[in-house]
Amino acid sequence: MNRIIFAFIVLFLISAPCFADIPTEKPEAHLNYNYESTTKIPIKMQITENIKDESCVYEGQPVTFRVVRDVFYNGEVVIKQGTIVPAKVETVITSGMNGIPASIIFGSFEFENIDANKIDYTYERFGQDRSLWVFPLKWALTILPPTGSLTNFIKGGHAGLKTNKIIEINYYPDWI
Repeated sequence: MNRIIFAFIVLFLISAPCFADIPTEKPEAHLNYNYESTTKIPIKMQITENIKDESCVYEGQPVTFRVVRDVFYNGEVVIKQGTIVPAKVETVITSGMNGIPASIIFGSFEFENIDANKIDYTYERFGQDRSLWVFPLKWALTILPPTGSLTNFIKGGHAGLKTNKIIEINYYPDWI
């Protein structure tokens, strides 16, 4: 046992000079935050076409949203009601075993007069999370050896988005 530990220590010391070449500079952040300002303005939107579930979309698919209400900042209308907002489906995650839900992530929202760095980058839509009752059931059934494993086949809910659902992303006007 002591020989194995000694071998790991020797290997670590031999490879230590390799770690010296790793750059220590941190990359620049994507967004420049103004930490003094907490101003955020909600933008309420609806999708223009129903999405039944995650199998009906693909990554990179263009989608459009419609702004539900006027968006005001400093007494001026920044985005008018009815404005069409193009976006993309960024990520599609199918539902998993043990009740893990499906997910669709929308991103790349393009507003006419707003810098993309001043809005939330994504909006995520989840399906029903069934793991909250599947995992306790799984543990309760483990006293009967094969039955706990049967809960693995319970899938999570599908992620869809209907035209009557209002989503909200935030606009941060004071961000640089």
